[in-house]
Amino acid sequence: MPGSEPPPGPPVRADRPLELPSDPAAPRSADRPDLPPPEVEAVVARWNPQGVALLRAVEAAGAAGAVTLIGPDDANTTLLRTELARFEPRVELGDPVADASAAVETTSPSGAAPSPVALILLDAGTTIGADTLRVLHRLRGDGTRILLAMNGIHAYQDWRTVRARDLELLAAQGAAELDIMPVSARLAAAARTAGDAGLLDRSGVGALHAALTAATLGAEAEGGGRLAAVTARVLADTRQRVAEQVAALHSGAETARLREERAVLLAGRDGGRATAMSTLRGQLHLARVDLMTEVGARIRALHTATRADLDRMRRGELGAYPERLQHAATELTGAVDLAIDQRLAELTAHIVGAAAGNALPSRRRDPAPRVGPDPDPRHRGVEDHLMIALGASAGVGLGRLLVSPLSLVPALDFASVPVTLLLGAGAAGWVVRARGQLADRAHVRQWVSDALINVKAQLEQRVATALVETETVLADRVVQESTARMVQTDRRVAELEGRLRRMIAEQPGQLAACERDIAILDRWITG
Repeated sequence: MPGSEPPPGPPVRADRPLELPSDPAAPRSADRPDLPPPEVEAVVARWNPQGVALLRAVEAAGAAGAVTLIGPDDANTTLLRTELARFEPRVELGDPVADASAAVETTSPSGAAPSPVALILLDAGTTIGADTLRVLHRLRGDGTRILLAMNGIHAYQDWRTVRARDLELLAAQGAAELDIMPVSARLAAAARTAGDAGLLDRSGVGALHAALTAATLGAEAEGGGRLAAVTARVLADTRQRVAEQVAALHSGAETARLREERAVLLAGRDGGRATAMSTLRGQLHLARVDLMTEVGARIRALHTATRADLDRMRRGELGAYPERLQHAATELTGAVDLAIDQRLAELTAHIVGAAAGNALPSRRRDPAPRVGPDPDPRHRGVEDHLMIALGASAGVGLGRLLVSPLSLVPALDFASVPVTLLLGAGAAGWVVRARGQLADRAHVRQWVSDALINVKAQLEQRVATALVETETVLADRVVQESTARMVQTDRRVAELEGRLRRMIAEQPGQLAACERDIAILDRWITG
């Protein structure tokens, strides 16, 4: 069933057991031959504790009277009434009364139809309210016997905490003698469908019925036939439980289940270390590929940006470019560190969980990589002298072309020579400067390429170092956790083996005890 785990036994408090109208050790009256002897009652108490409680209640009450039901008129209440109606003797439950004032008027002795017993249903998800406490105070003042039941415990995991808080509130109101019985009608319905007597006991519905029967003392008895019918039903149910246990012992289902559980534990005896280490290696390889690819992409993007910057720069600005490149490399390193941290956080969460990942030590952070020494001054070579000659020749030719009209005038022919030389010198100077700027730009561009290769190598080393450090930490954590699981597995296997040995050794004695109890019940039923 979804939700909370059912209570391990009859839902009564250990420090305040359910009050029953008779003592099993008390001598039986000779004029009640329909009552089972102590020997039979002891068998019923061992196998069907709720049944023996019902027998004691019926002995004193004879039958159940009407009970006022205070609680919500919903599906859970309807199902609880249906399941209670399946028990004998049948307890007459009135229609659920949800309004507090109406509940008080209905159960008050001053009313037209007084009811000496009231069953109040509490919510398993919330603590008891002030209206319910006022109703309890009024009912206790009127002398009404009150039973409290917390229905629907299967749907709430923290119902035990809510019940403890309700008991504290009751004690603070002076009602410490009241107990809250946790019940689940859905568990009872599931137990009836599956034929599981143990689940029916854990549902608490049988114990609630016994308590209701015991609370309706003084109701009009319906004769000895009802007592005999209830006794026969309880004994038949007890015999069926003993027979089911005998069938289970003969089938060896519990032994087979324990052996299967032991085999599953032995199959995973390494605590999942091999699987975890394989997953760790695969995730580290994938992280290395992703981070290396990202570093390469960022370096290529920076290289493209530097080439565009160099194409737009003047010759005088090229000297300050190494500093700008170092600043860009530092920013790139910060972005790569952030990507490394995010990827390692994802890796850690995948391997050991997010909570454990937050506890991992921070990785070592080296300074940002240096782009290297500034580029050396460019040395003039033969190509520079060649460009001077070519520039001068082109300039002289251009000058001759420009002053050729002056040669048509004899008086100006001599004046064209200095003009030609000046134009040639100017053109040669411009060509030399342009060629020098192109050469300097190409020199810086080559230096940038070499520097970025060095930066890329250092960033890749940074990624590899971070991955190796993380692998060391995660591998150690995986080993520790798998070792702890191995210890737990070995302990659980030892427990299972001990239980198996005890079950095999105790099975003949248990079968003999079950057969003896069946014989006792059969003698009483057939006698």
